[in-house]
Amino acid sequence: MYARRRHVYFAMMGTCIVLFVLAWAVVRLWSVPAAVGLCVVAMVIPPVAAMFANRRGPDDRWWDDPSGDAQSDEWWDELDGKKRPH
Repeated sequence: MYARRRHVYFAMMGTCIVLFVLAWAVVRLWSVPAAVGLCVVAMVIPPVAAMFANRRGPDDRWWDDPSGDAQSDEWWDELDGKKRPH
């Protein structure tokens, strides 16, 4: 899942850079408002890319999943009130 999210993130960020470069290297020669519009679209992409890159997938381990260390898991369960202390 990490690789797929990373590829989507880099594709979105690459699209952002391409839009900026196209806007001011090519499109501005024909239409400055269109170039500004491309920049506005490019401006929205990084926060969306960060949300996609940082979302939790169904296979991802979450903060309260068991770590595999029995003593540590028992200690955290006791702190969280999931198990009674010995």
